[in-house]
Amino acid sequence: MSVFQITIFFLYIIAGVLFGLSRLNAGTNQEKMLVAVAVISGLTGLLWHTWTLLFTIFVPPGLNLTIGNTASFIGLQIALIAIIGAVEPTLRGLCAGLLILAGLVAAAAGAQPPAEAGEAMSLQIQSHILISLFAYGLLAVGAIVAFYALAQDMRLRAGLLSSANQLFAPLETTERLLFGITAAGFLFLLIAVSSGFAFVESLFAQHLVHKTALSLLALVLFGLLLAGRLFAGWRGKRAVYLYLWGFLILCLAYFGTRYILEEVLGRSWS
Repeated sequence: MSVFQITIFFLYIIAGVLFGLSRLNAGTNQEKMLVAVAVISGLTGLLWHTWTLLFTIFVPPGLNLTIGNTASFIGLQIALIAIIGAVEPTLRGLCAGLLILAGLVAAAAGAQPPAEAGEAMSLQIQSHILISLFAYGLLAVGAIVAFYALAQDMRLRAGLLSSANQLFAPLETTERLLFGITAAGFLFLLIAVSSGFAFVESLFAQHLVHKTALSLLALVLFGLLLAGRLFAGWRGKRAVYLYLWGFLILCLAYFGTRYILEEVLGRSWS
């Protein structure tokens, strides 16, 4: 693990801890100072993380998309969404957890050995893959928010009251955030699937047919969830569980297929 990656880890952890403390000190003179330092730490971590990824993913003659680099890219998205979400004070408890998770993901990804060269591929294929990763990252954050919503629901039903309640946003706010992420993730996943049909000639080849079918199934589930929300007002556990099923299928489509192809069969996934 390089000095850059260690620094990224600590910057995210510091930002997360400070955002959490700001919620516990809401309404006090310390809150603004804690938030300001957290934002500076988080933004610095984002810049370092982005700079590092530019040199680890974009490796001539193409993209170096190891599982470690892919996870690090998603960790970058988690941190970015956390810092943006922290604009809403009630979401800073959630954002604290997201930043700590981003730090752990970055550290774990940094422990992976770097590839010597990227895999050669056309610009269209590179765009398809990066859009796909962006969709996965958005929906990964949504999965975390979904578990967060379940925890909120359990605390409300159990009547648990403590100072830690300030770390939890109102349930309705969390659900709005979840469906916002779902809508954005669905859009990018739709673009990714469409670009796959347009640019990937072997999309239904034997070694990729499972990835394609599972991605389409996940897309249908997320679309169904959005339609249910729009036309039937779906919310609560039904919506959360449907989201998590969609995300699980999406994980199987990418990480499961990727692992089997590269680690078990020794083949390229693209």
